[in-house]
Amino acid sequence: MNSLYQSSIKSLPLLGHGKVRDNYAVGDDKILIVTSDRLSAFDVVMNEPIPGKGKVLNQMTDFWFSKLGHIVPNHLTGVAPESVVAADEVEQVQGRAVVAKRLKPIMVEAVVRGYIIGSGWKDYQDTGSICGIKLPEGLKQAEKLPQPIFTPAAKADLGEHDENISFAEMESRIGAELAAKMRDVAIQLYTEASEFAATKGIIIADTKFEFGLDENGVMHLMDEVLTADSSRFWPADSYATGISPPSFDKQFVRDYLETLDWGKTAPAPALPADVINKTQAKYFEAIERLTGEKLKA
Repeated sequence: MNSLYQSSIKSLPLLGHGKVRDNYAVGDDKILIVTSDRLSAFDVVMNEPIPGKGKVLNQMTDFWFSKLGHIVPNHLTGVAPESVVAADEVEQVQGRAVVAKRLKPIMVEAVVRGYIIGSGWKDYQDTGSICGIKLPEGLKQAEKLPQPIFTPAAKADLGEHDENISFAEMESRIGAELAAKMRDVAIQLYTEASEFAATKGIIIADTKFEFGLDENGVMHLMDEVLTADSSRFWPADSYATGISPPSFDKQFVRDYLETLDWGKTAPAPALPADVINKTQAKYFEAIERLTGEKLKA
């Protein structure tokens, strides 16, 4: 499978390169979002692509937009990406791009946790809480929480770590009404997605959503949604508490990097072929399990 490390669309103005996505202006009110095969770990972009990963992320997001569209509007316009680029650029966008509404991003990420893992587990061990939310005593690593919790994070600059903030801090940044709406919508999205994923043998341990406002102040779901990059997906058949369960994402990359004497800052170390191949296989398995279909070329 051909890979795309970074797009080079010349027919549209470049807005910027993110860790994974390249954004281009389509007129004044739309954006072409191209999802590359770049992979970031510990907020550092690796030098090698994971072939097909961008298509998996793009198509998985489209799948969830369709399934959850009754909850909140999203950034999709229905405009075909192939129709806004030059003929010799079509291959760069096929299967991995969308033309999205140009929204004003809300600079707080909506993180929903259904299980206690990652930074939440560390926080709980230290304080008995996650982001100030008191939890029952005696929870084990990877245990399911009594109900999903909302733990917002302030968006950081590229290469920096997002910062967990309290809900009160979120309210002070964006206003109480919008904060409450983001929280309630994010929990509903997570709950419905989790229930569906469970029928496919997948546990969604946690996820993050991003929202933006249109010119009328209407909140939209944007960016990527419930992908293996923005969520922890665990195969239900190998789930257990007391450990960090295996997952459908960049686990192989992170595990490999943890064996190195590397300070988790750029430049990134080289990834061996077997780590790349195993990571690719996990992304492909995730979309096939969820949607019941193989990746569209």
